[in-house]
Amino acid sequence: MKKLSHKYGRYSLLLHFVIWFLILSQCLRICFFVWQYDEVSLNVIDFLRTLITGLFFDLGTVVFISICSILYYSIMPNKWVGSVLDKVLIYFFTSLTVFILVFTFFAELTFWDEFKTRFNFIAVDYLIYTHEVVANIEQSYPLPLLIGGVLLFTLAFLFLFYKNRAFTTTFNSKASLKIRLSVLFPTAFTALFFAFFITNNQAEWSSNRYNSEISKSGIYSFFAAFRNNQMKYVDFYTSTHNNTAFGIIRKKLASSDAVYSKNNYSIHRKITETTPSLQNKNVVFILVESLSGSFLKEFGNKENITPFLDSLTQKSVFFEDLYATGTRTVRGMEAVTLCIPPTPGQSIVKRPNNQNLYTVCSVFKSRKYDCNFFYGGDGYFDNMNAYFGGNGFTIYDRGRGSVLSDEIKTIRNNINDDEVTFENAWGVCDEDIFNKLLKVADVQYKNRKPFFNFVMTTSNHRPYTYPSGKIDIPSGTSREGAVKYTDFALKELFKKAKTKPWFKNTVFVIIADHCASSAGKDEIDVANYHIPAFIVNLPEEQNQKITKQCSQIDLWPTLFSLFQWNYESDFFGKNVLAPKFEERALMGTYRKLVLMKKEKVMILSDQKKQAFYSWNKKDNSLTKIPMNHSFLKETISWYQTADYLFTNKLLK
Repeated sequence: MKKLSHKYGRYSLLLHFVIWFLILSQCLRICFFVWQYDEVSLNVIDFLRTLITGLFFDLGTVVFISICSILYYSIMPNKWVGSVLDKVLIYFFTSLTVFILVFTFFAELTFWDEFKTRFNFIAVDYLIYTHEVVANIEQSYPLPLLIGGVLLFTLAFLFLFYKNRAFTTTFNSKASLKIRLSVLFPTAFTALFFAFFITNNQAEWSSNRYNSEISKSGIYSFFAAFRNNQMKYVDFYTSTHNNTAFGIIRKKLASSDAVYSKNNYSIHRKITETTPSLQNKNVVFILVESLSGSFLKEFGNKENITPFLDSLTQKSVFFEDLYATGTRTVRGMEAVTLCIPPTPGQSIVKRPNNQNLYTVCSVFKSRKYDCNFFYGGDGYFDNMNAYFGGNGFTIYDRGRGSVLSDEIKTIRNNINDDEVTFENAWGVCDEDIFNKLLKVADVQYKNRKPFFNFVMTTSNHRPYTYPSGKIDIPSGTSREGAVKYTDFALKELFKKAKTKPWFKNTVFVIIADHCASSAGKDEIDVANYHIPAFIVNLPEEQNQKITKQCSQIDLWPTLFSLFQWNYESDFFGKNVLAPKFEERALMGTYRKLVLMKKEKVMILSDQKKQAFYSWNKKDNSLTKIPMNHSFLKETISWYQTADYLFTNKLLK
């Protein structure tokens, strides 16, 4: 080390920095190994390959981090080496870079705790929505202690560099042209090599998802996600001719009560009931944050954290085997408004040109409903206000100052301070948002308007804080407490709603946006997509438990059928109660696209890869089986047609 440092004297500090970064990155990697020791593959070959792959990506990362420093060292004239300017610049930027990287390593630990993955597109979103994220960090972690720890570690590492004379050697050494070029050219070549030939998904070499994630570099993954948050299906995934894809899907969606349009590249159809109903029931739709099926007693939970929802399973239309399409709130919103499979990359809720689409709101609007979207935080987060406002909803949110585009023709109403009893980083507590809903529904009833009110809850989210004294679990202590509070708030909503004159003519729909956790060792953790769904307050004879395997996208077509409505549809979802309903679930991440039928699971990945598995529900494991080409073609068709319709602006 000393000989190498002496040879590249001017670059001594940079050399220390690079070695420090590589060592610390491997320490973090080993930390993740220990964290997931019971699920990661600790086979010697797998362990070494994980570390070596990680070292490779760390090398690319540190090259990108260091490129500006190397340019500075390469162009700084020798006569200015060791000057006051030179020392100030090097001390400042070295200290700042080390501080940022130490903070990043800490952030990776908290991110892993929440998502069991290295930085991805979620981290990119968090960088955009700073108000909610910073407030969430402040309320979830001891921020002064965290920043103090980061500062302490930064000073310790800088002192280590100082003790090894890295600063002294750098300021007292001049670099010849030969040395400068011998550092600059290989660095530039390596940076270009990683930029043009290495993709982040090349780190995903293992069938064990944890080994693949640990192989990555968090910083490299972050910027890869930043670049690739929208992916055109035919460019990244196995595809077929559009005639074939639409032919398959039109056949899958065909039913005795549907008549298609003549355009073959369309799924637009008219749904007609044999005995159509003219009755307009009010609908309160509640999308519950992170409500995993595993929280319910119905699915084996022993903690009694959802007593009210458990009671509803016996007196509602209850979906026993329904699966979320994704792992984020915006995926759930996409599924329950557009009834569409998850398209690769970002959710449609967050994409440009996502206004004036044919959504469930379109169906309600055609029947003269008043449609509203309620969110307890600022709906700027995750682009919710732009999406809902641009698709026919009136907005009710906290209105912290973000302004909607002039292109969004809607009315935005504030949840006022005097309507708030408790609020955290994500918004008002669930009781408060439900109370606001009740106020608005009273006005709608008074004005004789049938209503469709869509509510997004927030309480079941870190920092898991809620009003004290409501339940027997202290606020801010656990996810279980947040779940139990949400269940309590739902019970209070129904208690108050039953006193309203509009209650008897109102149907309540409750469904999760996604599960509380989605990570597992396999490519897709199927069990962590299983969510509950309830349709409450229909005539008693319609209550039942639906045991068929189905998707979030099937909820509305099923309810519209129960209402016996005639309507036009661009929905990929179907009526689950139809005698010929074919059981299946569609789910994915921002890069994996999945079709599941019973215990058979097909996974499409970018780089035009595919894999076929058998799912063991008892232990939630996937076992690779021989490819079924008919199953593969159907999987391709679901996702290719969905992507085609959106990208070609045909979901209108």
